[in-house]
Amino acid sequence: MCFHTSMHVDFSVELGAEDDCLELPWASPDGALRYYDLRRQPELLLNIQEAFENEELGHFLASINSPSSMFESSKCDVWSTRELNEEELIYGAECKFACYVDLVFTYAQSRHSFEKHEELARTICGLLKRVPEISSAAEFMIRRCYFTMTPEEKQEGFGITFYLSGYGEDENAARSHWNIGLRLVENALLQISATQRK
Repeated sequence: MCFHTSMHVDFSVELGAEDDCLELPWASPDGALRYYDLRRQPELLLNIQEAFENEELGHFLASINSPSSMFESSKCDVWSTRELNEEELIYGAECKFACYVDLVFTYAQSRHSFEKHEELARTICGLLKRVPEISSAAEFMIRRCYFTMTPEEKQEGFGITFYLSGYGEDENAARSHWNIGLRLVENALLQISATQRK
């Protein structure tokens, strides 16, 4: 039995020397995996295996990289597991379906402003805390991001890693709650984008 609780939402700041950093563009050491600029070449979405295998994630990436958004994605992954930590037991679930997406601002001046990222994290958490009850959790982590301008020049800025988990008695139920949560985050990001452009 899965208990339906309100969506858990939080954000954190991870700028320590040992914390993970983002990089844009990026590529795996063997070149098999790499960054695709979906903002300027949306057709490259077909090259992202995670989006190809998960229609819901593909829809999210297409929307977040669209002209109506002031964000773009740089990296993502999706997975399911039955290994839940103690904090997740409040959902009364046996399975978790989860993803992460690395997000950066489209506009260069915003990419270098910590205040803009903190404002974004606070705003989106405020919006998501008002959504109907659902067995899912979202966390937004402000991280350092290195933007490669030329082979010789990198600029230091910030980005956000967004984690979303859906919980359920099996993978289908967990994925259903994850999908609803993903749509809610998408709508919140687009709402923030529309407000900022007024």
